[in-house]
Amino acid sequence: MTTPQAAQGPQPELFSWEFATDPYPAYAWLREHAPVHRTQLPSGVEAWLVTRYADARQALADQRLSKNPAHHDEPAHAKGKTGIPGERKAELMTHLLNIDPPDHTRLRRLVSKAFTPRRVAEFAPRVQELTDQLIDGFAEKGEADLIHEFAFPLPIYAICDLLGVPREDQDDFRDWAGMMIRHGGGPRGGVARSVKKMRGYLAELIHRKREDPGEDLISGLIRASDHGEHLTENEAAAMAFILLFAGFETTVNLIGNGTYQLLRHPEQRARLQQSLAAGETSLLETGIEELLRYDGPVELATWRFATEELDIGGQRIGAGDPVLVVLAAADRDPARFDGPDTLDLARRDNQHLGYGHGIHYCLGAPLARLEGQAAISTLLRRLPDLQLAGDPGDLRWRGGLIMRGLRTLPVEFTPELRQSDG
Repeated sequence: MTTPQAAQGPQPELFSWEFATDPYPAYAWLREHAPVHRTQLPSGVEAWLVTRYADARQALADQRLSKNPAHHDEPAHAKGKTGIPGERKAELMTHLLNIDPPDHTRLRRLVSKAFTPRRVAEFAPRVQELTDQLIDGFAEKGEADLIHEFAFPLPIYAICDLLGVPREDQDDFRDWAGMMIRHGGGPRGGVARSVKKMRGYLAELIHRKREDPGEDLISGLIRASDHGEHLTENEAAAMAFILLFAGFETTVNLIGNGTYQLLRHPEQRARLQQSLAAGETSLLETGIEELLRYDGPVELATWRFATEELDIGGQRIGAGDPVLVVLAAADRDPARFDGPDTLDLARRDNQHLGYGHGIHYCLGAPLARLEGQAAISTLLRRLPDLQLAGDPGDLRWRGGLIMRGLRTLPVEFTPELRQSDG
């Protein structure tokens, strides 16, 4: 964990494999010595990293920082390197992560009508059913890879159900999504091909839902109107795509990172198990927020581009410059959080930035919280002696700039006994 000494010494190397394993000491150094820091990313694009909480919160809400890549003053070699691979070619750019008001305001209002807290609450029994079904698949074995067998399929099947993807097509979505989160670990061009396949499928599905709507989210998107305005087919496809993309990988990492940190902090995990055994939910609720703060699923907020010269944290940012808000650094800022490098599931004052801030605050946050709470509480209840299998040092984190998540999470536990028919 980061210590006061970790922020001393020469500037640490960013974006190496060692950094990916534990970026927090490097972020502590940046917060202290270079809180708004210009760096070259692995893609070759140069961008500003914002690491202090106060600066991060200001930047996330600053409308001079546009989400539209058209504002990027990009050299030729950086063309198309600032978004989701393949989204430009697949005509999936018109979604909430890439647009500004007034279009953002209109689209978010339309989508919010189809993505209400009531709809999420009604979905809770289905999330619990999926959670138990997936644990049933490995509970008798005594071992599992919690990423591939649990954290990954749960949000994929959940978001597919919510969107209205028929059950018989959901394994295709699982394959495409699996390719999308490998972040360079798969075949060359695989992500863009998966995005293109998903785009074609969504266009066909939207057409079918127009003819025969249901109670699902895509039907809701099609029905949603605001002063007579409807989503165009491109907007509906882009919106379904980003709800899937943003709505599953964040939850994969919330479940994976959260479970991993509970296994690394046995005293906190024991407190949570005792609380759950007593039928309480308050520690689970604050605990999920603390896991989001401590080692959250989104390391850097998605791209922003300065539409004019501006100051962040006393640093002059040029018009057209990309800005990346480092949520993982801001959420460990000792100027905002007491004992930021300590995991405290009961932490009350916890206005973390894990789901962003301002007009781009994550629309799917209630669903992610629901899935995270169901997944972690059910794991701890059904597999009470769950522990890491192997050395934590052997675990590998997925490459990629925005998200933070484990490639695998091997665990072992006492197998559940098969319930007899009698």
